[in-house]
Amino acid sequence: MSMKRSFEHAERPPLALIAGPTASGKSDLAVRLALALKQRGRETVVINADSAQVYADLAVLSARPTAEEMQGIEHRLFGSWDGASPCSAADWAQEAKKAIAAVQAMGGVPIVVGGTGMYITTLLNGIAPVPPIDDNVREAVRAMDTPTIHAALLIEDESYALKLNRGDRQRLARALEVVRSTGRSLKAWQRELAGGIGDAVSLHPAVLMPDRDLLYARCDARFAAMLNKGAVEEVERLLARELDPLLPVMTAIGVREIAGWIAGKWSREEAAAMGQQATRNYAKRQYTWLRHQPPTDWPRAALQDYNVETLFISLLRD
Repeated sequence: MSMKRSFEHAERPPLALIAGPTASGKSDLAVRLALALKQRGRETVVINADSAQVYADLAVLSARPTAEEMQGIEHRLFGSWDGASPCSAADWAQEAKKAIAAVQAMGGVPIVVGGTGMYITTLLNGIAPVPPIDDNVREAVRAMDTPTIHAALLIEDESYALKLNRGDRQRLARALEVVRSTGRSLKAWQRELAGGIGDAVSLHPAVLMPDRDLLYARCDARFAAMLNKGAVEEVERLLARELDPLLPVMTAIGVREIAGWIAGKWSREEAAAMGQQATRNYAKRQYTWLRHQPPTDWPRAALQDYNVETLFISLLRD
């Protein structure tokens, strides 16, 4: 799903957007932009667009900014959802639009920061108005294993099944639930996007694209540090809640790897290596999405080019 190309309309309220893969320095850049705006007398709030950082249960494993890292800047939608309640792109966008409107209403500049592509596209372009899924349909699909879901989708919505990774259980299940509950393909619903704010704001975007080797090294170092900074205790608390193992909070990077170590399935060293590999794989997927999906006229920046004054020159000049 491509995003609208136009941005920086002076007559519309401003919205800063910082997108990038995990461990690319997005949160730090967002705070530095917020401080630069504050120095110019402008109100600002940082709004999370990361699908792991929305959960209260994942402060460490999601690398949620600490109070010290926030440097006194207000942050919203960080840790706002309990892990027992999944946060869909539509759920997040609804709350993000409220937060954005509140900041703009007082003449401020909201700064949306994150690397979850579906969140960003839903916010800007809108989302398909799919009706609520029938509970019986959802329960039946969730009871299937992933190969069975994929096989069923190939029969009931072949064109959509072929575009998905056969191991992507979450997206396969969603597509099967939609076609069974509504009688229409998810692709058909996606032609009717609604609720996006892309045409209502003056967008000031920046896409962070650091060198891949450097990014992967940062991913490895960060996961290793997490093991010594509360990630193990975080997973222990999650396991104690006995949540549905298919919930997003339970499939977040690091949870399965650390849970396996706790259960004695593998060593700490193996858990660390697995978590690092999973993080690098995720960063690679984000990198690929960011290379192809955002409009080509959105500014890109390598790690050495994270200069607030350069990336957001028009916003800071307004």
